[in-house]
Amino acid sequence: MPEAKPEVVSVVEWEREIASLRSKEKELTRLTDQVNAERRRLPMVKIKKTYELLGEDGPVSLLDLFEGRQQLIVYHFMFGPEADAGCPGCSWVTDAMSHPAHLHARDTSFALVSRAPLEKLLAFKQRMGWQLPWFSSFGSEFNYDFNATNDAGENHVASVFIRYGDDIYRTYYTDNRGVEHLGSHWTYLDMTPFGRQEDWEEVPEGWPKKDKHWTTFHDSYA
Repeated sequence: MPEAKPEVVSVVEWEREIASLRSKEKELTRLTDQVNAERRRLPMVKIKKTYELLGEDGPVSLLDLFEGRQQLIVYHFMFGPEADAGCPGCSWVTDAMSHPAHLHARDTSFALVSRAPLEKLLAFKQRMGWQLPWFSSFGSEFNYDFNATNDAGENHVASVFIRYGDDIYRTYYTDNRGVEHLGSHWTYLDMTPFGRQEDWEEVPEGWPKKDKHWTTFHDSYA
């Protein structure tokens, strides 16, 4: 089979096709703005429990994760107590997370939370070369209360909190493909001719495909 490649056309036709696509992209951007505005109008729920998590400097509360800022984003990283390494998909997402200074400048803190014991988290963090704060919720109900652990096991979730004084509220959460906003590798690949190369994508015949679970740790690709 010949190597798959996009159709070759003149510059004029190419520009015409891009202009047609661009109108759809702009429509999608405006729709995204509307959805984001609706998210900002969501009500919120008060967090009534007190949780104790464990970080590199010892026990911390959920309030401590704010580091004095008003907003907090928590990524519930899939890493159960019995696992020897973190989830490859969650690692893909975490690899794409930028320097937190840009969030801090908008009064927003960020933290990873997993159920594995802290020593496992820190060892894996060192292996991956990450600098983001990571806390263990081992032994607490934190993961269960925030949809990150259930009878089926661990789940990847992004939770958003806001505080007024010492009162904490959960304003939003998402899981499954909703966390793609945190992992910009997908955004980069979506701009390429071959896309993500995943089975569910609609692509021309002959386009390359990867295994459904092709993502792995950045130090484990062949």
